[in-house]
Amino acid sequence: MSKALYRKYRSKTLDEVIGQKHITDILARAIAGGRVSHAYLLTGPRGVGKTSVARILAHAINGSTYDEKKTNLDIIEIDAASNNGVEDVRDLREKVQIAPVSASKKIYIIDEVHMLSKAAFNALLKTLEEPPEHVVFILATTNVEKLPATIISRTQRFSFRPINVNDAVKHLANIAKQENIQITDGALRLIAVRSDGSFRDSISLLDQLSSLVDPKKTITEELIEDTLGMAPTEVINRIIESVENRNLAKIVELLNSTSNDGISPVVLVAQLTASICDQIANKPQLIKLLDGLIDVAKSHQPQLKLLSVLGIAASPKQTVKTVALSTPILEVSATIAELEKQATKSKPTENIVKKVIERDIAAKKVKQADFDWNKFIEYARQNYVALYSVLSKCNYQLEDGVFTLYTNSNFYKKKLDDTKYSPLISKCLQEVGVYGLDIHTIPTAPPPKDVQAAAIAVIMGGGEEVSLDPA
Repeated sequence: MSKALYRKYRSKTLDEVIGQKHITDILARAIAGGRVSHAYLLTGPRGVGKTSVARILAHAINGSTYDEKKTNLDIIEIDAASNNGVEDVRDLREKVQIAPVSASKKIYIIDEVHMLSKAAFNALLKTLEEPPEHVVFILATTNVEKLPATIISRTQRFSFRPINVNDAVKHLANIAKQENIQITDGALRLIAVRSDGSFRDSISLLDQLSSLVDPKKTITEELIEDTLGMAPTEVINRIIESVENRNLAKIVELLNSTSNDGISPVVLVAQLTASICDQIANKPQLIKLLDGLIDVAKSHQPQLKLLSVLGIAASPKQTVKTVALSTPILEVSATIAELEKQATKSKPTENIVKKVIERDIAAKKVKQADFDWNKFIEYARQNYVALYSVLSKCNYQLEDGVFTLYTNSNFYKKKLDDTKYSPLISKCLQEVGVYGLDIHTIPTAPPPKDVQAAAIAVIMGGGEEVSLDPA
């Protein structure tokens, strides 16, 4: 069985690590000077080399060559995602007391350390603060904000950066050359941009594409766009040109075409955003469009939201004039009585507008009265289990067309705000017969309904309203 390219071309020394020179230089100097810390924390986005650097560092501390084919009994890797309980950490605390087998240090690499439970963190804290002389901890995480401050303060922290496009293109080109993969420069750049700063993702995508084409054929931008469900670059350019030319009909035509081709509006927005960012220095007028595109992925109807954003950006500029300036000067020949009579006739228009607004509000109230939270939750449970696991821990409020979800924590709020989940909330609402609501998420418990309780909650810095059994 062939080896995945991202594993085959994984860095073996600090010098081979690409795009993280601000970290590798410091670590290399520290090891050369014999200055080894008792705990390191490597943070940053996925696929940028945290685990590779952790393994290289572990071997460098012990003065051994990094070879993933060989097993080193003094370098222990722990996946916190599957070993996150307090009992796992207590077992670790006992084992760290045992001296190394053959090396000078026993090194523990704990990957995705943010997955540890609160109790596990507390159990680890003392050991991390004062480990035995022969032990070194190397922690790695993609979510440093989930780590307790007490853990972070007891480590040397190194923040990894996303890989820039030029470094990624250069590295991918080198791999393609060694693997005899025929690929155009434009395709290499498209892979690098699509991978969003992740080396691992870019190499995996190159590996995937190389298996789809004949070895004698060349991987092109068109092949990548077709494989990944992306819009052709030409279409992206034409959409932006249509906005600049204020050609709404052309925008509608292009959006319908991409929809018929099965291109997700979220993917289309990502391509438009990347293209606009490349042009923004020369076309500052596109900044408003860029700002509007940011909200498309969060919408429960992204296709319509995208059309709305592009349509507003393409609409002709309207000069606002006051009535005095926009109305031609006419000689007033009517009497005071006639003017008052004319003014009275104009009031029904205001009344009609008021009635329309009141009717819309009344319609929204009917929807609120008919809303069944249990039915909504049950539909999510049957169709989207991951979404249900978060929604089941939330409270809600529905008022004036706004559906507010009280998530009780920042963690669950981030989950629901993620583009993976937010469209599903709207879909579940539509499936139970509720349309047109604005969805808001708040990372707290719902405010107490009782005025006095609410006032106390403010004084106490927060709180949750609970019902007590009279018995």
